[in-house]
Amino acid sequence: MNIRILPIFATLSATLLVGCGEPWPEPPPVDQTVFLAEHEEWRLDRQRKTVTPPNGPLLWIGLWNLPEGETRFGSEYGIGITMPEEDSPSFAGTLHRSGMDVRLVPESGSGIGLFEGDEVTESMALRHDRMDDPTRLQLGSLGLRVHSERGSDRLWLRAWDEDHPDIEGFLLPDFYAVDPAWRFQARMELYPEPIILTVPDVTGGTIEYTAPGELVFEKDGREHRLIATQTPTSTSYFVMMWDSTATTETYQAGRYIRPPIVDEGGWTTIDFNRGYNAPCVFTGFSVCALPPRANWLTIHVTAGEKRPDKLPDGS
Repeated sequence: MNIRILPIFATLSATLLVGCGEPWPEPPPVDQTVFLAEHEEWRLDRQRKTVTPPNGPLLWIGLWNLPEGETRFGSEYGIGITMPEEDSPSFAGTLHRSGMDVRLVPESGSGIGLFEGDEVTESMALRHDRMDDPTRLQLGSLGLRVHSERGSDRLWLRAWDEDHPDIEGFLLPDFYAVDPAWRFQARMELYPEPIILTVPDVTGGTIEYTAPGELVFEKDGREHRLIATQTPTSTSYFVMMWDSTATTETYQAGRYIRPPIVDEGGWTTIDFNRGYNAPCVFTGFSVCALPPRANWLTIHVTAGEKRPDKLPDGS
C-alpha cells in the first residue's frame, strides 16, 4: 500500500508529554449504566443515519464517473448512465462537465426536479457535495447528487432510492460486547505544521485529508499512535484504522473512529467501542478511504462493529 504524505515528515513535536516514570492517565470515569445507555443511543442514531437520505449508504444504488464533456442519462440501455426504468424515462437529460463545473440540461417532460421543489425545465448549474448547499435532484423515487472527494478532481453522479426495499427491518451488523476497558486517554502530538495525508480508496483512486498530528495512547504498557484528520469545522477527529480482527471478524479493509477534539490540556478519549464500518460495507456504490499503513494497529481490537454476514460484493 503506497501512501503519499505531503509535506515530508519533520521530527514530531510532542506538545504534551507524560513525565518520565509517571503513569499514563486514565480516561474520565463513567457510570456503567449511563455508559451502556449512551452507547445504545449512539448505535440507534447510527442505524437511523444509515437509512436516511442522502447520506445513508444503504440507499445508494448507483455511482457513475462523470468525464469531461457530455454524459446522457435515462433508462435506455447504453445511454451513458442507465437509471431504473420504473423511475426514469428512456432519456432524462444530459450532464455537461467542464473542469469541476457540471451543468444539467433536462429533457422536456422528463420529470426531473429539485428536491421537494419544482421540475427543472431549463439548463442549470449543479453544486457538488463538497460545496455549501449542494444541489439535490429527484427523479421518480430516486435522489441524485454530484459527488466529489477531498483533494481530487474526480466527479461522480450518485443516486439513491428513497423507497429502497431494505429500509424496513434494517439492523446494523453485530458488535463486540461494550466494555469501558476499551476507552483510552490519548494525547495529541502535533506536527510542526498540518500535513496533507493522501490515502487510497476502494475505487483505486486517492483521497486527501488534513492531519494536524497523531493521537498517542497506551495499552498494556505499550505506546500506540493513530494519525488523526480534521477539517476547520470539525468537533471530532476522523481516524481510519486497521487491526488484526479484520482477518476474522471485522471489515477486512478496516474501520473508522471519531474521537472528540482534544481539550485545553491536549487530551481526548478514544473509545474503540464506537469503531464503525465504512459505507462500502453496506453498498458497492461508495468511495471509501482506506487506513494508511501508519494506522495499522498491532493490538487486537475486540471492540466496535463487526463485519456483516455478507458484503455488497458477495464475500
